[in-house]
Amino acid sequence: MRSRLVAGLVLALGVGAGLAGCSADGGTSESSGAYSGADANVAAPEAPVGKESAPGQVNDKAPAVASGQIATERKLVRSAKIGLTAPDVKSAVDQARQIAVMAGGFTGAERTEYKSASLTLSVPADKLDAVLGQLTSVPGTTVKTREQTAQDVTDQTVDVEARLATQRASVERVRALLARATSVSEITSIEGELTSRESELESLQRRRDSLAGSVAMSTVTLSVKTESAPVAPPDRSGFLGGLAGGWDAFLGFGGGLLTVVGAVAPFLLLIGVPVAAVVWWFRRRRPAPAAPTE
Repeated sequence: MRSRLVAGLVLALGVGAGLAGCSADGGTSESSGAYSGADANVAAPEAPVGKESAPGQVNDKAPAVASGQIATERKLVRSAKIGLTAPDVKSAVDQARQIAVMAGGFTGAERTEYKSASLTLSVPADKLDAVLGQLTSVPGTTVKTREQTAQDVTDQTVDVEARLATQRASVERVRALLARATSVSEITSIEGELTSRESELESLQRRRDSLAGSVAMSTVTLSVKTESAPVAPPDRSGFLGGLAGGWDAFLGFGGGLLTVVGAVAPFLLLIGVPVAAVVWWFRRRRPAPAAPTE
């Protein structure tokens, strides 16, 4: 009887312990599952909305690179030459100077004389055509020559810009090395290299600015001359006209005769001198005639 009671007590304790363990395992599983779900919600990024590219992927539908558009913009250096005739040179030059200033330009080299003048005008490139039209329409002037040229410097501009970017990066690298230098010899060597590269950078910047200025401003070389009146031919009618014509004919004949004499004179001198010397020599060798006797 006692043994059955002990066995029943042991069995009851074992069943209770088993139920407690199962409940503990279930709670633990639910907790870890909850934490796992939370971690997954935090770590997992949201799905991309629309057609945007995922991180690390290239979007083939991205806008075109701006440099491609810049490369298609041609850089032209335009210039022109104009030749005018005018009754009043000074007035024409003053009007040309005023046209350039009104267009936003200025006057460069200038030389003005009584019957001629030349000057160089610098005007904005986008107003060159309008300025040329005004210069060729100055009242009282006549256009004798007009020439216009354009030089494409697109390749030079792109090359200078690329070299500038490379040189700036080079200067920054040398400056970084200078900041980390510790000894005097290293500082001296790096400073010399930095000075050389900065000089090259400044030279490239000046070259770029020069190209940009040539593209932005066009040069017009203007020459103005006084148109001389045609000379009337002389009147050849009447006695005086005949006399003048005869005198002109005589001068023409005399001039032609003198031309012939001048052309023949060297040959006469070359041949005549030896002939005269030979005649003189023969006359010296001829015996003198005998004196007559009484």
